[in-house]
Amino acid sequence: MATMKSVRTAGVGEVEVVDVERPEPGPKDVLVKIRACGICGTDVTFLHMGGMPARAHLGGDLVPVALGHEPAGEIVAVGAEVAGLKAGDRVVVDPQAAPTGIIGCGGRYGAMSEYLLVENAEVGRSVAVFPDTVPFEVASLNEPMAVALHCVNRSAARPQDKAVVFGAGPIGLGAAIWLKLRGVEHVVVVDILPGRLEKALAVGADAVIDSAEEDVVARLTELHGPGANALGQPRPGTDVYIDAAGAAAVFNTVVASAKWGAKLVMVAVQKEGSEIDLGGMLRSELTLVASQGYPTEIFEVTPQLVEHHERFAQLISHRVPFSAAERAFELARTPGAGEKIVVTFDA
Repeated sequence: MATMKSVRTAGVGEVEVVDVERPEPGPKDVLVKIRACGICGTDVTFLHMGGMPARAHLGGDLVPVALGHEPAGEIVAVGAEVAGLKAGDRVVVDPQAAPTGIIGCGGRYGAMSEYLLVENAEVGRSVAVFPDTVPFEVASLNEPMAVALHCVNRSAARPQDKAVVFGAGPIGLGAAIWLKLRGVEHVVVVDILPGRLEKALAVGADAVIDSAEEDVVARLTELHGPGANALGQPRPGTDVYIDAAGAAAVFNTVVASAKWGAKLVMVAVQKEGSEIDLGGMLRSELTLVASQGYPTEIFEVTPQLVEHHERFAQLISHRVPFSAAERAFELARTPGAGEKIVVTFDA
């Protein structure tokens, strides 16, 4: 029996690298040799939990989770009935298309492994091919950038709009990039870490605000001009707010300062509940839009990721070899230690 190494949760705050059976592709499957896999906030959540409930809807004992859902790799074996794919193709994967459960999120397989079985492999549905001009570690951004694109699509931002993104992590920075590629006139990024704000400017934000040092509402008014709510109270002229931070302060700031007809898109997982000022929402006729996952965007992002790969590459803060996978996850779960961490695998 051929084996491979794979990463899974091993209790609260811990991962382990284990030897597991290497999958064999069936007639409709392909086997992918993983060359890079990003670490996501969802992975960190599983670490904090120490696994996931055996029956998520009922509760119960925690079971280990095979981690990793942001892979890029190279096909090494192709089932007899697979069309349009061949050994040597470089691919990104839709983790939600797996029939045995979402890859790296409670499904049978995790992509933080030396090999990944892609079941029912089909171009445009479960995989997309990318050229060798794009490094594997940048291609591994395909999945999180699909999350970012979906929130921008949900915003329906227009070129003449003025937008602000709260949170300069990978999703927030990705949203800023997609807003600019969409042609949005002015994009501001808000965060409390100077290094993140420098990165936001590097990837194309028009301005940044350090919310630990500056009055966000006053600064947005300077940048986006004056607006007003239904009562004529002065508000920034910001049209679109994107919450990629997940902090109650962001939500409260937007509700208290939105102009008439503004829109708030919530893509971050809220870290704790907050009281909602419904009166404030009413006075601004604020539209609240939730953004979850990527219903259509998973491979819509791929051509632009290829075209602008050098711009997206700036989102990666750490490249850690698979031989040091435990260190990579330690970085990921330590606040402020790293932003976008990608684990790389030898050829």
